[in-house]
Amino acid sequence: MATAGKNLSVYDKSNLPNGAHFRVGIVVSKWNAEITHALREGAMEVLLAAGVPAEGCLVHEVPGAFELPLATKWMLESSPSVDAVIAIGSVIRGETAHFDFVCEAASKGVLRAGMDSGKPAIFCVLTDDTMDQSKARSGGTLGNKGIEAAIACLDMLTLKNRLFPSMP
Repeated sequence: MATAGKNLSVYDKSNLPNGAHFRVGIVVSKWNAEITHALREGAMEVLLAAGVPAEGCLVHEVPGAFELPLATKWMLESSPSVDAVIAIGSVIRGETAHFDFVCEAASKGVLRAGMDSGKPAIFCVLTDDTMDQSKARSGGTLGNKGIEAAIACLDMLTLKNRLFPSMP
């Protein structure tokens, strides 16, 4: 594993893009709330540190990871619309193939919502084998993937504004 033992969530606040003019949606799965709420807090920390106004961070919960794609689509199409959405979930492998179906649907659905809208849809769904792995990636020894998702979101919005300055 290329990231084994590495905390990739360390960032320099002074290097964050200016997010003062961004509106970012966050959809969070209620399933495995201990994990997903920690990921949400990590994402919010970064967005606020980048200057995204608190009222520009729109957070909604959904039942589970399977519902993230539709909620992402709705948020990207909402009025007033958001500039991007971060989809946050946690699926922990069990004894059946359910894990595979949920993970595939969530990843493909969030991707499609972003592609269809032309706006960033950031996939922040942990797909771990154990609860310990999820804890390590949601504020534990391997950092917080919510932080990394928010940084990716800001980077994508900055790139979009650079490539298409007149596009809303």
